[in-house]
Amino acid sequence: MDWFKKYQDGLPYQEFLSKFGTADQMTGWGNYRAQVQLSDSQLELLKSFSREIHVLCMAGVWCGDCVQQCPIFDVFEEAASTIHIRYVDRDEDAELKEALTICGGARVPQVVFFNEDGQVLGRNGDRTLSRYRAMAATQIGAACPTGILGDSGDPVLKGVVQDWLNEFERMHLICRLSPRLRQKHND
Repeated sequence: MDWFKKYQDGLPYQEFLSKFGTADQMTGWGNYRAQVQLSDSQLELLKSFSREIHVLCMAGVWCGDCVQQCPIFDVFEEAASTIHIRYVDRDEDAELKEALTICGGARVPQVVFFNEDGQVLGRNGDRTLSRYRAMAATQIGAACPTGILGDSGDPVLKGVVQDWLNEFERMHLICRLSPRLRQKHND
């Protein structure tokens, strides 16, 4: 599979939402995005990225996990001119859906990171460690989840933002420390 071609064929955030989302779904994504706040240090880190990172995100506008994570990616892309993200609908690309399974399932969102030359750096998804820890606290043992967030929003959001930022930083550092790219950029 030509992974980078999948990225090139993907859609920018708003085009993805417009093509695949209903008005209600787009409102939900917008409401969640409004909750994503970066600290000054997180924003500074993103602005310091000097290498281009391309990100293919397989997602579904209908997916609750995507609603809680893809808006974070959009905030990152807005903050860092070196981050470029394209979205592919999971159900529109059977080949990608088959290639990106987790634990035998077609889980979303999933991301594949590329350097400036379209070479794969790594992949990640479907939920971050902070989200899994929160889920385990309510689903393993005697406790049971209610599924209700209430007016306080998502109590795990800050951890999820940091988890993803750590992964984006990791990919940037892979590029930044690559001997080949350092030679290419003479730094």
